[in-house]
Amino acid sequence: MLGPALWYIPAVARLAAVFILASALLCSGCGYQIVRYREALADARRVAIVGLVNNSFEPGLESLVTDAITREFLRRGALQVVSDPETADLTVKGSVQRVQTRSQSFSSIVFALEFRVTMTLELEVERRDGSTLPITHRALVESEIYQASADHEVTRTNRKEALRRLAGILAGRFHDSLYER
Repeated sequence: MLGPALWYIPAVARLAAVFILASALLCSGCGYQIVRYREALADARRVAIVGLVNNSFEPGLESLVTDAITREFLRRGALQVVSDPETADLTVKGSVQRVQTRSQSFSSIVFALEFRVTMTLELEVERRDGSTLPITHRALVESEIYQASADHEVTRTNRKEALRRLAGILAGRFHDSLYER
């Protein structure tokens, strides 16, 4: 009675080993890898995020994006966020370049049902020695769709929420682009 049970355990172990090996091979081929924050930026330990400049016509957007970038660095915890650029190893500067809104979809009587808002940032990361870190431009442009409404206040609120989501997405992409070299 004990014989078949012992035979079954190695088969399960073999199946588990094959599954683990297959998973490792699949993951290694798809480009996913563990991000080693400490190694990516060498000796950088502190970052200062200088308030962004707003070159768009959207009031207050520079504060929204600056706050989103600060929250992203605090959330990830790889670098200590400091307020004084003089004490920082890295300084983030830049601007909100453009915000474009376009109609996305229409009803049968040509009312806009959805809008697409696109935000473009221009960010620069400067080391203490004055050199800059390259940032992929693709990481700094994103679009979001929001719903229109007959009530202008609802449409305005939906747009503000879309801009808030865009700021968070772009902050995450910006943070990731620092470590993708």
